[in-house]
Amino acid sequence: MPLATIIAGSLLSLLGVVGYFFSESRSLTALIPLIFGTMLELFGALALRPEFKKHAMHGASVIGLVGVLGSAPGTLTFLKLISGGDVARPFAAKIQAAMFVTCAVFVVLCIRSFQEARARRNAAAA
Repeated sequence: MPLATIIAGSLLSLLGVVGYFFSESRSLTALIPLIFGTMLELFGALALRPEFKKHAMHGASVIGLVGVLGSAPGTLTFLKLISGGDVARPFAAKIQAAMFVTCAVFVVLCIRSFQEARARRNAAAA
């Protein structure tokens, strides 16, 4: 799971850089995915060490969940965009939707990993 965390973080970092350099306004808010991505990359790197794995992965899952919740409004704007509606910043809506999907997939992977770890612990204790 640490590798998946680093990959998700790298995708978000790339998304933030693309969002910043390819947007018309060059707003600092376009770098929000980069911030989330950097945090995930750091947690993923920490999780490579066995003594930090549990705490680092829980921290990463919280970051992912905050990313899902924070990008959800932009995803609604993206849905309006693809249904033919007019939105103020279509590129920003696309970036936010991509962040939402990346974070949501990551959170689902985290939940599955936590469930599997618990099942392994329970099987070992039995």
